[in-house]
Amino acid sequence: MRKLIIFLIVLIVLLVAVDRVAVSGVQRDIATRIAAASDLSGTPTVTIEGIPFLTQAIAGRYPEVRFDLGTLTYNTVKVENLRGAAYDVTAPLADVIQNRAQIVAGRVHVQGTLSRSTVDRFAPRGVKIGGTGDRLTASGEVNLGLTKVKFDAEMRVEVVEGGIRVTAEKVNGIPSKAAGMLGYTIPFKGKLPFDVKVTEVKTVPAGLEITAEASDVPLRG
Repeated sequence: MRKLIIFLIVLIVLLVAVDRVAVSGVQRDIATRIAAASDLSGTPTVTIEGIPFLTQAIAGRYPEVRFDLGTLTYNTVKVENLRGAAYDVTAPLADVIQNRAQIVAGRVHVQGTLSRSTVDRFAPRGVKIGGTGDRLTASGEVNLGLTKVKFDAEMRVEVVEGGIRVTAEKVNGIPSKAAGMLGYTIPFKGKLPFDVKVTEVKTVPAGLEITAEASDVPLRG
């Protein structure tokens, strides 16, 4: 009985070791594919969620693969802390081993942050973007006729075609009809990773957090 117990313990340790070695190999392969799909110069961090891994590998299906792309720039817009997850990833083990391009994610969800300095950089001349907590604000001076007038305002953000629109509301110091001169668009004309589309933007203490998604995404080698 004692020998059987020792044998089972050794077997479990070996299976765990094999499981961890296997997951590291597949994570490296998927990381390489994500780098290619995102046109990255480096390799992202990839983590396959769920255990045991070998069960997922044999089935060729991974419910969740998380990744961290770091900081990337699109059309001069710097997106920081770009991270996300690929869900319902179909990756037949033979395709992974032979590096064939038959890995597909049913859905990809990506989030990243535009810092306050990035948001401010696109603002019109005379408009200074700031804020505290979850509020985006603007202040500064604008020309009304021949006079420079000081103002302050709260800013609303929304996803529009081609970028993120920043619009002034609750404006103090200038007439409401002049508030339009404070608004502007942060452009997103370049391709984001996996051709995801920005679906949501919200104000956070660090700046603006964007959320983007795509469906049926191929992860080619």
